[in-house]
Amino acid sequence: MRPLTRQSVLDAHEIIKPLIHRTPVVTSTLLNQLASTPRKKAKPVLRLWFKCENQQRIGAFKVRGAFHAIEKLKQEPGWIEGGGLSRGVLGNHAQAVALAARESNIPAHIVIPETSSPVKIKSVEGYGAKLTLSGRFDREAVAAKIVEDTGARLIPPYDHPDVILGQGSVGLEMQEQIPKLDAIISPSSGGGLLSGTALSCEGTGIKVYGAEPEFEGADDGRRGFLSGNRLPR
Repeated sequence: MRPLTRQSVLDAHEIIKPLIHRTPVVTSTLLNQLASTPRKKAKPVLRLWFKCENQQRIGAFKVRGAFHAIEKLKQEPGWIEGGGLSRGVLGNHAQAVALAARESNIPAHIVIPETSSPVKIKSVEGYGAKLTLSGRFDREAVAAKIVEDTGARLIPPYDHPDVILGQGSVGLEMQEQIPKLDAIISPSSGGGLLSGTALSCEGTGIKVYGAEPEFEGADDGRRGFLSGNRLPR
């Protein structure tokens, strides 16, 4: 596999542009004032911008990575146009994979925790996916079993190059919409959006920060980065 670069994100964005929304970027006068007036007044005055991925299809950025992963999958040898893949696609980033698979006529197996909200479950089923409920901490094991039984292709929610590149389109759009950005703050979580955003800023001089809560050890990304090892979630 070739190293991932900013150009890789640009190429991914071109692929998914017809399939996603270009979400707006907004600012807040109140939050700008709060950010610019800590104990000592900030110099220069800070201005915050927010990328409204809540207005994206399914209401989340994850559809970007799902669409890109499936579009790349369709380019692999053996793809039959309009026929889908008999092996299907497996994903636990639920609604995103379910929607992307449906629009490409690919059968999808979706694994989500049994504690998921009824609204989310109905939404996934509404996209025509086959739903499998898992425990809170055994989603990966359940997914691995489905892969073994059905031969489905697994599309993880973040640990996948094509997913990362699709998520990176968020950072690209911000750079186009707000010229001369100084920095982008991205949620850390599983790392897909953060790593894609970092790639999108490669060579631009824009600093990228990952943010996550430290309550009850949720700052696993920070601790893993400092230790140089991946920590289990």
